[in-house]
Amino acid sequence: MIRTLTLLIIAAIGFTACESIDDKRIPPSAVNIEFKNIGEWNTYGVAAAPDYRTFIKSKGIPSNFPYTSLSYTGFGGVLLVCDVSNIPKAFDLACPVERKNDIRVSVDTQKLQAVCPKCGSTYDIYSLDGYPTSGEALKSKYGLQQYTVRPNAYGGYIISH
Repeated sequence: MIRTLTLLIIAAIGFTACESIDDKRIPPSAVNIEFKNIGEWNTYGVAAAPDYRTFIKSKGIPSNFPYTSLSYTGFGGVLLVCDVSNIPKAFDLACPVERKNDIRVSVDTQKLQAVCPKCGSTYDIYSLDGYPTSGEALKSKYGLQQYTVRPNAYGGYIISH
């Protein structure tokens, strides 16, 4: 598995060295998810690859998450992962090829990628910041919209645009 991951990283670096990825195809949408403290992060966050969580406020996902009136989950929802260096990363769940808020990528933890159920495009979410690895996304060079994940003063994190 480590050898496969290393080969994927080397291939992707070669691919991205000369290519520009369009990761701004998703319509601008507000994003604000706050994990107020370490307890909320430990309950709703991610610890290490291949952990992931999805956040869709309109559907109450995850259940019991303390959304507020100031919480926003992007265009299609937010995908939170921990990359191979254990750094939290966040992406919009909407496929950039389809550009519809109800066509969301899902996570394949066996292949360490996100997959669009409609167009079949795949994205590297654990080592390459949502870059496309196959399908129409690779052909058109469309990457997942990435959001900022930053620590707060109380041991939690804030996801924002």
